[in-house]
Amino acid sequence: MSFLNESILTLILLAPLAGAVLVALLPDRGKLPAWVALLTTLVTFVLTLHLPAHFVLAQHGFQFEINTLWIENPAIYYHVGVDGLSLWLVVLVGLLAPIGIVASWNAIERRRKIFYSLFLVQQTAMLGVFLSLDLILYYGFWELSLVPMAVLIAMFGRKDGARAALKFFLFTFIPSAPLLVAILWLYARTGTFDFSELQMLIASGGLPAGPLCWVAVAFLFAFAVKVPVFPLHGWLADTYSEAPVALAMVVAGKLGLYSMLRFHIGLFPVQARALAPWLIALAVIGLLYGACLALVQRDFWRLLAFASLSHLSLIVLGIYGLTFTGWDGAIYQILNHGVVDGALFLLLGILEVRYATSQIASYGGLAARLPQTATLFVITSLAMIGLPMLNGFVGEFLILSSTFTGVSRGWAATATIGVILGAAYMLWLVQRIFYGPQSDLATSRPARDLHAAELAVLWPLAVLMLVMGLAPSIWIPAIENRTGPPTVKGTAALSSPALTVAVLKEAANESRR
Repeated sequence: MSFLNESILTLILLAPLAGAVLVALLPDRGKLPAWVALLTTLVTFVLTLHLPAHFVLAQHGFQFEINTLWIENPAIYYHVGVDGLSLWLVVLVGLLAPIGIVASWNAIERRRKIFYSLFLVQQTAMLGVFLSLDLILYYGFWELSLVPMAVLIAMFGRKDGARAALKFFLFTFIPSAPLLVAILWLYARTGTFDFSELQMLIASGGLPAGPLCWVAVAFLFAFAVKVPVFPLHGWLADTYSEAPVALAMVVAGKLGLYSMLRFHIGLFPVQARALAPWLIALAVIGLLYGACLALVQRDFWRLLAFASLSHLSLIVLGIYGLTFTGWDGAIYQILNHGVVDGALFLLLGILEVRYATSQIASYGGLAARLPQTATLFVITSLAMIGLPMLNGFVGEFLILSSTFTGVSRGWAATATIGVILGAAYMLWLVQRIFYGPQSDLATSRPARDLHAAELAVLWPLAVLMLVMGLAPSIWIPAIENRTGPPTVKGTAALSSPALTVAVLKEAANESRR
């Protein structure tokens, strides 16, 4: 077991990469690449489950850590590890990857070998971002995550994939240039790329404050585009409209949000505090802006894109409120967003494959013909809008309550309006697709409800939404065991975990009521 603990992170990184190489060497014949990719993602998911099973809650700092010299000059290390911030995100990527394969099973009918091999490379890059503790190693995985996404959007886009891929690549690649310059400046001043060493050196005050502020801004700019934070969301709607379902569900928002938590606030807490009021304002604006645009969309992929902008903005609000409880809510909401969005992407992808359109007006009255699809869609939609007893409620409650008590009652009240608008556009979407009179499209095509493989994926996700809503204490203790928590406003840091427990108990009571 000790050998497995020492090598588990390397195995998690190598498994999808080895699968990508194997798929690339296979003949592009029938469903063979899909089967190999599915097996690879299932093996990777099982490996990720080793982390929470053996994570020691009483041990502070990074666990399962590997720190080996990779390149001597400059000093670049293969340094990986997990703490409470990255633990569940690694498991989430492991969970979403096989769901993405299932979502692509019938949607990808040509060039399967290319699709699945690049998809597995994308999974490797995301896992590398969450595990890396050397800034150059992190940057390599960060950049690697852009390439498969752009290529697959260009090759498998629905209408104009090449244009959407170019926009995505330019929006996300250009901010990476100042990020690299900032990383190199830190190395020139400190002689290290190691995250933990940089944390201590920056905290000691040994670096000049003026340049360090610009370094922090360069980091934030790259991460804010990747989330995206309003008004840097110009790539989002086109990417959701064109990207294969599997790619959109795996990537959406996670890398940028995690990087804000780990590498912006984690390295530059003083600069983050100075920028926090601006980020809070942009987050609330993005929350309302995304919700209002989602209300007027006629294409369900674009509706989901602006809904994601709204929900991701809520998470940014939780992050830059700089409270212990807000961070708990933000990290928990990243997990919620991944689970709920994964289910929604899969369900909407199934509808698009069945009916060959994403125009909401073409649907209507499908509940009578597709009862299982309708049931799971309603459950997922209710989780997304934060119905008590489902997972979305807990994350929203933690973020909004921490904003109300630790940031500003006005911002909390305004953000709540955005949450209410979220209920409006999701319930409108459910009503238009599944209820009311049956559309001509619904009656002209054979009724094909969810098949066994789709049900085998979606029902466990629905159960997970319920468990995460009723028992957040399964996840929160590990989340709180994170390295470098933010400075807590207006209260002693020692009291913050107790405050989180109190808020969770209140959320549970609200759910039962």
